[in-house]
Formats: sequence, structure tokens, C-alpha cells
Amino acid sequence: MNLEETDTPQAPHTSDEEPSILLTDEGRTAIADVVVSKLAARATTEIAGVHRLAGSNAFATLIQRFTGARSPDGVVAEVGQRETAIDLRLITLYGANIPDVAQAVRQNVVARVAAMTGLIVKEVNIDVTDMYFPPEGKPLAEGGTTDPEASGVPASTQETIRLREQMNTLQPTLSPPANAMSAS
Repeated sequence: MNLEETDTPQAPHTSDEEPSILLTDEGRTAIADVVVSKLAARATTEIAGVHRLAGSNAFATLIQRFTGARSPDGVVAEVGQRETAIDLRLITLYGANIPDVAQAVRQNVVARVAAMTGLIVKEVNIDVTDMYFPPEGKPLAEGGTTDPEASGVPASTQETIRLREQMNTLQPTLSPPANAMSAS
């Protein structure tokens, strides 16, 4: 992450636990890195095609050990006085267009974080670390819904999965009936 500092005088940023300070004529507001991380995590999971955030990386784990702050897995936010930069690690759903999902995530994170904190989001870096394939016979969408449109999986893929499920129910079992074994 590269976070450019503004031209305004600022206190030194000595740790990731140190809060951001938004200065106004009426006073200051401090926003901790963990707050921005949680906002970014929530904004990420609102996007169709995102299965979930991925586990934390070694850097995030190290920061959590030293600071005690618990950021959501898969999110690292670096917060300055007026700006923030965010790194995300996520798992997409099979069939979702990854560049489209990444762009939608990026736009939603920028909008949510800026609206709720007043910080300028300088960058949102996204690592797609895995892809989720729904198990055979399970709903495609998360949250228990059987609505395939909510999953972000294209109609052609949904049809293929449906046909495969039908074929699995029609295939006869290869094992002999239980009474055929005892007849010999």
C-alpha cells in the first residue's frame, strides 16, 4: 500500500493501532484502522459474486499480534490523517466475472468508507485468492436462498449444474441389492 500524506501538518503515525485524526475548526475526530477495515469488509461482502473474504495474510496476523486490534480476516487498512488505502483478499463465486466483481467491490468500498468516515480512499487493492464452487445438489446462492440469480452465476452454468444434478439422480446404483448377496 502506498498512502500519500497531505500537506497539512500532522502527528507522526507510529503504529497501525494509532487512529486517524480528522481536523476541523470545531475539533478532531480519530478513526482507527480497524474501523476502516470493518467498513471495507462489510462493503465487500455486499457485492454479488463475492463468496467471502479470505483468511488473513502473515502481515495482518503480525500486526494483530503486536497491536491487539482485531481486523476482519482478509482486510488490511492503512489510515492517515485524511486518506486511507485498503488491501482486500477475497474468494469469488464460480461463474462470476472476476474483473467485474473486483470493480464493483472497489467502487462499493470507496463509496461506503468515504461516506461513513470522510476519508479519501486513495486505493483499494484486491487479491482474488480462491474461487468457491457450490457442492453438488446445494443452493448456488449464499444465505440459504435457492435463487440462482442472487449467486452471480451465469444462466448457462446454472443450466449445466441443473442437468448434472438430474443425471446424478437418474443413474442406477452399481452395487447389487442387499438380498442378492445373501442368496449365494
